Amino acid sequence: MEIRSLSLPAPDRRPPAVNEDLVLIGPDFVVVLDGATAPAGVDSGCRHSVAWLVGQLAAQLAPPLLSQSSAPLADLLADAITGVRATHAGTCDVTNPDSPSSTVAMLRIQPDQIEHLVLADSPIVLRSPAGAITVHSDNRVDLLPEYSLAAVRRLRNQTGGFWAASTEPKAAYEADAGTTDRADVEVVAVLTDGASRYAERYGHSWDDLVDVLTTGGPRELVARVRAYDEAADPESFRGKRYDDASVVLCRP
Repeated sequence: MEIRSLSLPAPDRRPPAVNEDLVLIGPDFVVVLDGATAPAGVDSGCRHSVAWLVGQLAAQLAPPLLSQSSAPLADLLADAITGVRATHAGTCDVTNPDSPSSTVAMLRIQPDQIEHLVLADSPIVLRSPAGAITVHSDNRVDLLPEYSLAAVRRLRNQTGGFWAASTEPKAAYEADAGTTDRADVEVVAVLTDGASRYAERYGHSWDDLVDVLTTGGPRELVARVRAYDEAADPESFRGKRYDDASVVLCRP
């Protein structure tokens, strides 16, 4: 498996820059996490940072993936969320819906197939040997009826809302998960939304995004996104002008 990866903090973060994304790569797996930055003034009920949560999720996911567990990816993620919850249930209010959370994108390479799991807005993009593009994404956060703090709080990890990895293990079973025949995959890209916005915000096709990755690599894609971020009118879109950006390019 050939891998190229990059993970950079948002350029507007004050030093020391904290990257709330995390990339975990093993011999036959890729995990990309994107911690959800809490809005100013929100009481998460937790003494820990988003970066701490992301690191704890990675620490819980690594052992079964490295030991080549045969459990479904959703089970591994549910167990990881359960494990992280247990580490701070005694010090934090893990029933608070604003508790730190993260997106999850997981890829596992098997001899004959490729497994994927996507929870929240960190997509996985596959290109076949014939050039066909398949995008696995979870866009439920883009379909909310409103985005006030109260509405997002009410709809996080709830049926009819959106799901993320936080303190509810059942969120793992709300992910987009499935398999693809390995012979049908030439290239896979795993991205956080700070990089996938090249297609999702700035109007390029997914084919264009994969072409940039395969010709220029992850650094070129992020550089192009940063240029768009700098030039964009912040009033023209919802969300942050700049974001942490992580990309993994995999040739299985």
